[in-house]
Amino acid sequence: MTTTFPDVTISTERLVLRPFEEEDITALAEMMNDENITAWTSAPHPYTRADAHAWATRDSHAERAEGRGIVFAVTEFLTQRLVGIVHLRNTNWRTRATEVGYVTAPWARGEGYASESVLAVAQWLFREQGFERLELRTAADNTASQQVAQKIGCISEGVLRNAWTVRTQTPDGSWTDSRTDLIVWSLLPEDLDEGEGYDGYEGYESYESHESSAPGGHAGDTVPGQRSDAHGHPVGADRK
Repeated sequence: MTTTFPDVTISTERLVLRPFEEEDITALAEMMNDENITAWTSAPHPYTRADAHAWATRDSHAERAEGRGIVFAVTEFLTQRLVGIVHLRNTNWRTRATEVGYVTAPWARGEGYASESVLAVAQWLFREQGFERLELRTAADNTASQQVAQKIGCISEGVLRNAWTVRTQTPDGSWTDSRTDLIVWSLLPEDLDEGEGYDGYEGYESYESHESSAPGGHAGDTVPGQRSDAHGHPVGADRK
């Protein structure tokens, strides 16, 4: 039984989803220091260039090589600018189920990029990889991430009470942790068959690329460079 995802690139009309490269380090570090990403994720703060280097050259690639999931750097097709991240993680190969997390760069929000990229990954996951369930968890107050889940057709399944920690910025500029609930969402192959895209977006193209030459290593489980939380569920600024 296959227990790793193939090394692939996925394309939509506006986006290219590909493995991270060393050239992404500067843009990644800038993106991950955004206040929304700091608030909704457990990414290191401040997020250093060393954190970005480890993620882009080693940790994100280890996710796929070691069978935990797969990480996509989401880029604009025309400009090649880094839009965000889509990360499949906590993959169960026996049940063919996995969890998705995502972040979006501040400049790219409001363009529908998160929905477009996550939907493209879901279509690839179900139609080419034979998966049966995609799960998403959003912090209770993260309405932007919840809108992404709804837009791609996810079904809300319930609430995990007091299951996550978010960060709030204090008047002096420091950050403090507080507990929050997580909303659990799911997407199944039949949900895509019923919805078949959104707002005119119809699909994706994918192709296998060369094997990454990045060295292996321990991966930050949820967000680039994450130093804690073995299962760290929320990933992004759209939620995440």
